[in-house]
Order: sequence, then C-alpha cells, then structure tokens
Amino acid sequence: MIIKLIVRGMLVGLLAGLIAAAFAYTVGEPRIDRAIALEEAAAAAAPATGSHSHGEAAPAGHSHGEDEALVSRDGQRFGLFLALGLYGLAVGGLFALAYAALRGRAGPRSEPALAVTLAAAAFTAIVLVPFLKYPANPPAVGDPETINQRTVLYLVAVAIGILSVAAGAATHRYADRSEPWLRWTAAGAAVLIPVAAAWILLPEISEVPQGFPADLLWDFRIASIGTQAVFWLGVGALFAFAARRRSPV
Repeated sequence: MIIKLIVRGMLVGLLAGLIAAAFAYTVGEPRIDRAIALEEAAAAAAPATGSHSHGEAAPAGHSHGEDEALVSRDGQRFGLFLALGLYGLAVGGLFALAYAALRGRAGPRSEPALAVTLAAAAFTAIVLVPFLKYPANPPAVGDPETINQRTVLYLVAVAIGILSVAAGAATHRYADRSEPWLRWTAAGAAVLIPVAAAWILLPEISEVPQGFPADLLWDFRIASIGTQAVFWLGVGALFAFAARRRSPV
C-alpha cells in the first residue's frame, strides 16, 4: 500500500515541478538573460580597463568568442523543465513517505489539511530559512573560488531550518494541554530562536559586485523564491486534492 502512496506523491511532485518550471521560465528567465548580457558586456569591456591584452600573455579562461558555453541557452531552458520535473519526482516520493509517517500520529487529523501543513513546513524549513541568510544570486554574481564554502554554508542553513521546524512541531505537540495562545507562542519561539541565532552566527557572503543593478538582483531573488513557493504550493494543493478524492492507503 505504501507503494501506491509513493507513486501518488511522485506524480504530484512531477506535476508541481513542471508548473514551477513554467513559472521560472516566464518570470526568471528574462532576469537571467539580462544578467548574462551584463556579464558579457563586462567581459567585452575588460581590455579597455587594462585587465589583460590580446597577446600571447592573455590569461586563460577569458576570451572573446573562443569559449563557447557547453550548453546553449535553449538547452538550459529545456534543462530547467527536465531538472524541476526530476526534482519533483524525487521530492514528491519523499513527501509521501513523510506524509505516511505523520498521518494519524501528528499534525491535523484531516488528510488534506495535513498535506497542506506538511508542504508549508517543508517550504519554511528547506527554502525560506536558508533563503533569508543566503538568497539566490544571478549567474553573473558569485566568486567561483568560494563555491564549496557557499554550498556547505547553504546545507548548514537547510539543516538548521529542518531542525527548527521539527523543534517547533514537537513543542506544539507536547504543549497540547496548554492554552492555544501559549502553545503557538512556544512553538513559534522554538522555531525562531535557533533561526535567529544561526542568522547572527553564520558568516556573511557578499559577492555582489559594485554597480550591479539592484532592481535586477531583487527581481531575480523574488523569481527564485517564487519558483520554490509555486512548487511547494503545488505539492500541498495537489496532494491534498488526491487525499480528498481517494480513500487513504
């Protein structure tokens, strides 16, 4: 029976991933194109700044027209749908397992409400908490030398988000005999205190070059978190619909 639930979750995840990809294509791709255009313009202007010459001593890794992208922009756009579809398949299966583990043990008794609550908790833990500390940057922003450090710090932020949300849920559950306001206050504190501590203690990463358009940076970040919001909204709503339309497995 659990196999049916996992398959249902994977199909829901696949559909949610494709919906999120359509959002990212519509809202995010124009910002990426603009960021790439700025990067290419900066590279073209580099000789005028004296950063290198066109002679034999020109540094490796920078040329005009010699280094073609490994994947074309059309290929990257197709890869956007492919990647988010595969991401949705994997996450949908894991979501179904978490849903099965919690059903009847924790969270709302209503199965659609449990699906929506679980999706909202996952978005908060996996996306929102890390994003508040390390928001996404356009392709033209970021030092390749720090990519390993940034990856580790982002994973640490994800772990803190998961543990914080789990602590909040556990606090809310064990305080079920308290007044509702006290129960929700304690649960909120259990989430916010470790998140605030991590926000203060984790190192800052500021690699946005001076002069980079603030409106482009803001729009890209909104498109990035919006894509994840659409994905998790889709997972929660579609799984809730499936739970309402079918008998529990």
